[in-house]
Amino acid sequence: MTRVYLDHNATMPLREEARAAMVRAMDVLGNPSSVHAEGRAAKALIEKTRAQVAAAFGAEGADIVFTSGATEAADLALAGREVLGAEIEHDAVRSRISAEWAVDRDGRVQVQDAARGTLQLANSETGVLQDLPQGLSVCDATQGFGKIPVAFNWLGCDMALISAHKIGGPKGIGALVLKRGTDVVARMTGGGQEMGRRAGTENVIGIAGFGAAAEAALAELDSGAWDRVRALRDGFEARVLDAAADVAIAGAGAERLPNTSCLIAPGWKGETQVMQMDLKGFAVSAGSACSSGKVRASRVLRAMGYDEGAAASAIRVSLGPRTTEDEMTRFADAWLAQLEKHRARAA
Repeated sequence: MTRVYLDHNATMPLREEARAAMVRAMDVLGNPSSVHAEGRAAKALIEKTRAQVAAAFGAEGADIVFTSGATEAADLALAGREVLGAEIEHDAVRSRISAEWAVDRDGRVQVQDAARGTLQLANSETGVLQDLPQGLSVCDATQGFGKIPVAFNWLGCDMALISAHKIGGPKGIGALVLKRGTDVVARMTGGGQEMGRRAGTENVIGIAGFGAAAEAALAELDSGAWDRVRALRDGFEARVLDAAADVAIAGAGAERLPNTSCLIAPGWKGETQVMQMDLKGFAVSAGSACSSGKVRASRVLRAMGYDEGAAASAIRVSLGPRTTEDEMTRFADAWLAQLEKHRARAA
């Protein structure tokens, strides 16, 4: 059985460009903080990647601080701040919010006092895109970067969070992007690395993979690859809705990422759907993958106004640039067949 991977919002497969860059970086001997030739070579590789990421993210002139991922970047950006936001934010951000903004049925946030707030560019579960106000303090761009045209320099925020493994880079490396002149208090101290904002010897291999993935992701976006993904996603949703009138697509009334479908099948637990599809050879999820394997009713859907039963009956299907029409046809066939079996048992 050839498995089909439809969980790209959790992590994208490692790009060959990133893999090759990481292999080359393994031969870069020096510590980037050392002043000898070997150390300078490692430092030069980091600075090359910093420029690659800045160019791909439209962040020329901004400061790129490499971290272990978007979660650490969120911690660095938000620690010690009184932050406004919404219930639909990723857990890494949601845990820092002191007051909540309202969310409408389509998952759009009603922003107030943007200068004190944090807002995601795109939701990982529903794919819903937000209208970002100018003057926003922090933007979580983790899911949007690489899938839609986006540039830090026109987002209008002070800080942004991004992660390598969401764009086909390695896991365990991300960045906090800072508008020049914006500062944060270091959470990891001791060595002065990353412009004094994040101490510790840099992950040179992961950083190299991040840069290569960022360049490849930008080229892929420019080529129109994600337009093809959108067409596949839209065709899949049309077939599902035509075959099952009681199924809902969360956020369907809003602009969304081109690759994301959040299917709500009332009465069919999301956890059960994920396990049944896994046995059939398909990898999907029941929400964010950053909860240590826990499956529970989606707080994102609850915030959007869905009841507990509906929020517990959702799965996320997230495509990638290499997803094929045949794979989506096979998944639709398998999911709809399993839905019919569920209905027959429940009757």
